[in-house]
Amino acid sequence: MRTLVIETSTTACSVALIESDAIIARAHEVVGRGHAERLIPMIAELPEGGRADRILVGCGPGSFTGVRVGIAAARGLALGWGAEIAGFSSLPLIAAAGFADRLTDDIAVIMEGGHGEVFMQAFSADLSPRSDTVSLKPDAAFAALAGRRAVGNGVHWLAALDDSLDLTEALPDAASAILLPAALIALAPSPIYGRAPDAKPSVPK
Repeated sequence: MRTLVIETSTTACSVALIESDAIIARAHEVVGRGHAERLIPMIAELPEGGRADRILVGCGPGSFTGVRVGIAAARGLALGWGAEIAGFSSLPLIAAAGFADRLTDDIAVIMEGGHGEVFMQAFSADLSPRSDTVSLKPDAAFAALAGRRAVGNGVHWLAALDDSLDLTEALPDAASAILLPAALIALAPSPIYGRAPDAKPSVPK
């Protein structure tokens, strides 16, 4: 089965084609807010236009707009191609790449969360979660880190508090989905927001 992977939850836009447990093509660009303009052309530049039997899409948490662009594209392509579709979280994706780069007992993923907060979740080396996903102020994340190695695009917040920490700046890469176990690539293709919405429903008078 050929799988197209789409990841757009941060400033990076990345896609990959995976077949028979091998990455046959990949593309990764830091686009800022340009996911809507770059995603479909990046897919089209893959072999056979990126056509696949299954589509995996990053569901966040991360950029509200980026996540929704990726999911909308994945749903549209799945409908047009008659492909299976499922989602995955960007947090274990980052953890998996971190463990592949350097094996440690555990990793805390620290991702930009907006409003001066970070998304944080800790994982064991087998990618089982050691904590829930939380949105924290940097000082609270620093306290919760408890000396762990940290990876992600939000680690600069912790570096500002203690530059002696074991920190690795990283953005999610679609190709890293090949490292995820089946249980972590079977989510519904719906956004994972990671924090409560800013807007509150109006209260009837």
